[in-house]
Amino acid sequence: MRLGIFAKTFAGSDPGTVMAAARAAGFDAVQYNMACSGLAAMPDSLSDVEAAAVAAAARAAGVAVAAVSGTYNMIHPDPALRAAGLRRLGLLIDRAAAMGTGMVTLCTGTRDSADQWRHHPDNSTPAAWRDLLEEMGKACALAEARGVRLGVEPELANVVDGARAARRLIDALASPAIAIVLDPANLFEVAGAAERRRLVEEAVDLLGDRIAMAHAKDRNANGSFATAGKGVIDFAHFLAKLREAGFDGDLVTHGLAAEEAAGVAAFLRGLGA
Repeated sequence: MRLGIFAKTFAGSDPGTVMAAARAAGFDAVQYNMACSGLAAMPDSLSDVEAAAVAAAARAAGVAVAAVSGTYNMIHPDPALRAAGLRRLGLLIDRAAAMGTGMVTLCTGTRDSADQWRHHPDNSTPAAWRDLLEEMGKACALAEARGVRLGVEPELANVVDGARAARRLIDALASPAIAIVLDPANLFEVAGAAERRRLVEEAVDLLGDRIAMAHAKDRNANGSFATAGKGVIDFAHFLAKLREAGFDGDLVTHGLAAEEAAGVAAFLRGLGA
C-alpha cells in the first residue's frame, strides 16, 4: 500500500513545488490536479511539455503520480456542458501516460446545475442513470484506447451514491477501464459505529475486485468532514478490510490543511499504510 496525498493540499502553481512538499511531508505519491501546473483543473489545452513537466517533477521529488483529476459533472442537465467536459477529459486521458500515471479520476455527477458535488433529487431518476451510462460509455471508450483506468468514487451527492450503485455501473458497462476509488467518509454522513463498519465491509465486498485507490478523509460525529484520524472512522478496520480483499494500491488522503499533512502521514503509517 502506497501512501499519497492530494497535490492541491499544498500551495503552488508548478508541479515541482507541490511534489517536493508532498515528499517532505512523508508521502510517496500524489493525486495530481492540473491547477498545480497553473492551469485550469480541466484545461482546454495541455501541451506535451506541460504534461512531461508533471512526470519530471514527480521523478525529481521521488513521488509517484497515482492519478490525475478529471472531474466534471457527467450528468449535468445541459448536454453541451457534458460534451465540453468529455472533451477535456479526453485530453487528460491522452496525456496521462506522459504525466506518469495510468488513472484519471471522475465525478459521476448530479442534476444540480451549479455544483457537481451537491445532491439533487433527480439523481435517482432513470433518465439520470441513462445519461450516466451514455457519458461513461464514451469515457470508457477513450480510456480503453489509451490503456487508462477511470477512477469512479461513490459519493453521497452524486448519481453513483454508494457501493451498490458503483457495482451496478461496473456490471452495466463491463469495461476494464472502470476502477473504484473508495473513501469510507463518502459511504455515510451520520451513522453509529456498527453501521459505519457494516457499510465499509459491504463496499469492500461488492467492489473489492475493482478498488484501485482508497481515500482517507474523516467524518465528525455531526456529519461534517474531518482530517483523517480526527473523526469517527475506524481506519484500522478500513485498511484491514482492504488488505483482506487483496488491495495493494494507493491510499490517498485529502480534506486537510498543508500543516496537518506530516501528522496524517504519521497516523496512517502507524496503521501500516
